[in-house]
Amino acid sequence: MKLFKTGIIAAAFALCAGAAVAQEGIDDPTRAPYYDSFKGKRVAFVPVAMGIDLTEGWAAGLKEALEPLGVTVDIRDPNFNTDAGAQALTALITEKPDVIVVHNPDVQSYARLLKKAEEAGIYVVQVNMRSAYSTDVFVGADYVAMGEQIGQRLVDKCSPANGGSGKVAITQGVLTAAASVYQMQGINNVLSQHPDMQIVSNQAADWDSTKARNITATVLQQHSDLCGITGFWDVMDIGTAAAIKESGKDVYMLTQGGGSRLACDGLTNGSYSEVAVFFVPGQARDMATMIKHLLQQGQAPGTTRTTLFTPLTFLTKDNMTPASCWDMPEKG
Repeated sequence: MKLFKTGIIAAAFALCAGAAVAQEGIDDPTRAPYYDSFKGKRVAFVPVAMGIDLTEGWAAGLKEALEPLGVTVDIRDPNFNTDAGAQALTALITEKPDVIVVHNPDVQSYARLLKKAEEAGIYVVQVNMRSAYSTDVFVGADYVAMGEQIGQRLVDKCSPANGGSGKVAITQGVLTAAASVYQMQGINNVLSQHPDMQIVSNQAADWDSTKARNITATVLQQHSDLCGITGFWDVMDIGTAAAIKESGKDVYMLTQGGGSRLACDGLTNGSYSEVAVFFVPGQARDMATMIKHLLQQGQAPGTTRTTLFTPLTFLTKDNMTPASCWDMPEKG
């Protein structure tokens, strides 16, 4: 009985001591290692070009997530010049930032340099357009799956069985870009199963709205019964939409992009019939999260391969909401 009472007294003292500590507060032992893992670290971003919705959104998201932690975000803008981009990567390999984030212009141009960067001890994160060489992380759209969904939308809207002519056109960006080569695989996966569907034009506008406009105008002159057009970037497809409007024809315009305000405005004013959206702010968040993971874990660059495919949303004028699109960050 005496031992029992002694135990009760000890437990009571322990509870009182615990209550006193809890009242004063307890420091989280994981905080210091977390913040220490980011102090003084440097992330370099090599986009295809700045000044467009995708890259401005990614850069703003990375800065917002990482800079308060003490991470420097450095942007090297090649301005649509692949050679300049390769030179920027070569310089960065010598400078050795902790992480390089790269937006590949095509599947081959940077492949050797990305491998070299990892071998130099630099983590490499690819965003939205993949290289033939897989690096530590890829964050972006599953373009094969996107192509399959777009192919099915073209069938739904334009097949003779559904009241259409079966004639559709495709306006790609750069033919060797991942957004083109993988997406065409997905589109072909679907349309090859529908012999009543006919691709009357499949051309590259090189992400240029003027080229897209000229291509579309010619196609509409050659095929007065064209039912639908799918383009591979909504900014480029401003030109596509303009050509359709000038023709006075009723053509289903299905485009895609990062979900900036341009997409919702285009749906509202009738420029686009539908927009497949890979949401840029979500991609920026995913990249920042993976960068935090890499810097905390500290494993050697090139030892793991992680893919985070971005959820895809098909927006129309009927289903979009005020929160469906995001606004370009203000320069400051």
